[in-house]
Amino acid sequence: MTTHTTEKTGWSTSGYPIVGLLLLNIIIFFTAMLNIDGEQKLFFIALLPISIFIGVGFYMVHPKQARVQLLFGKYQGTDTNTGLRWSNPLYVKDKVSLRVRNFESDKLKVNDQLGNPIQIASVVVWEVVDSAEALFEVDDYESFVSIQSEAALRNLATNYPYDQHDGDDQVSLRSHANQVAGALKEEIQSRLAKAGVKVIEARISHLAYAPEIASAMLQRQQAAAIIAARERIVEGAVGMVELALTRLSEKEIVTLDEERKAAMVSNLLVVLCSDKNTQPVVNTGSLYN
Repeated sequence: MTTHTTEKTGWSTSGYPIVGLLLLNIIIFFTAMLNIDGEQKLFFIALLPISIFIGVGFYMVHPKQARVQLLFGKYQGTDTNTGLRWSNPLYVKDKVSLRVRNFESDKLKVNDQLGNPIQIASVVVWEVVDSAEALFEVDDYESFVSIQSEAALRNLATNYPYDQHDGDDQVSLRSHANQVAGALKEEIQSRLAKAGVKVIEARISHLAYAPEIASAMLQRQQAAAIIAARERIVEGAVGMVELALTRLSEKEIVTLDEERKAAMVSNLLVVLCSDKNTQPVVNTGSLYN
């Protein structure tokens, strides 16, 4: 039966007083070697291996770094006190960095919610918050972060379409970047929590259609943009024609029958909606001839 290992505080003390004791032992050792003869030297000779054994207990802890203490394979605790430290010489003291790190995934080719092949990549900012879980709950926590982040990104891409279509309000990868980033962060965090890792930020760094459909999708986007622009132009032109007819009627500048109104509307719409310069036509007769 396996048990879940979580971080606890390990025992250590400042290494500087121990340095003083070692220096005192060395002074006593050399003084004894010079001034004492016979069997009494054996006692002082024993100080040398003891000093070496004590010296094994020294280690350095840098800022944003932890030392995980193991005694014969059993977890004893984690030391995060910075500077020169001393602890049980029998401890194995593994380093774990607590600094913030970046991971940028490769460009992955996946299908979005609608089945369109897309290329997507992400940047994940993370840090270790539990050194014991990072070392003992997974085999290699750095590799675990990269693999699980890419798996979460693949899963996310299949839950959203690449872009919105036909004016709907559906959440898409391209139009709702912040909302998608929040969902990606939650997805990755749920996978990495068991490894003692906290996800600070996760965002999509690359998003594009796959090369085999990129050209067709570009034409579709261009067509949608043209249609939307034409709709705005027509809407504005109709408003301008309506305003012109209303003003002419209110100020009684000219009285138009229905046929003349239809002709005027037709001419104004042609002028306002055309994407090319219109050419004036001089009418030498009347509307009816």
